[in-house]
Amino acid sequence: MVVRDLTPTPELTDDEVDRIFRALADATRRDIVRRTLIGEASVSGLAADYKMSFAAVQKHVAVLEHAGLVSKETRGRERIVRGNPEQIARARGLLAQLEELWRSRFDQLDAVLGDDSVPTQQPPQHTG
Repeated sequence: MVVRDLTPTPELTDDEVDRIFRALADATRRDIVRRTLIGEASVSGLAADYKMSFAAVQKHVAVLEHAGLVSKETRGRERIVRGNPEQIARARGLLAQLEELWRSRFDQLDAVLGDDSVPTQQPPQHTG
């Protein structure tokens, strides 16, 4: 069930939002994003730090690139990966909207629970 549209800007479709969060669901991909936001890195340089094949790291980078979280550029024989802070900012905006939604729901719940006009059920009295 979709409660409300969580796309803060018209340029992000639901499919793009899904790709962003699917890409960020994997720890290796989150680490690649973190590393490439700090500074660009070659795919081979990234692969050297993981206990997986070069091809597996290339696939992770491809998923991130498809989600717009990183970009890849060819320099000579190397593929250089760079993080995309604008896409990260969009994801942060989506999470902020979700947080706002939940905070408003908790505020509504607090209002209902704190309302003295709502009768509360008293526990049964035991006589013994």
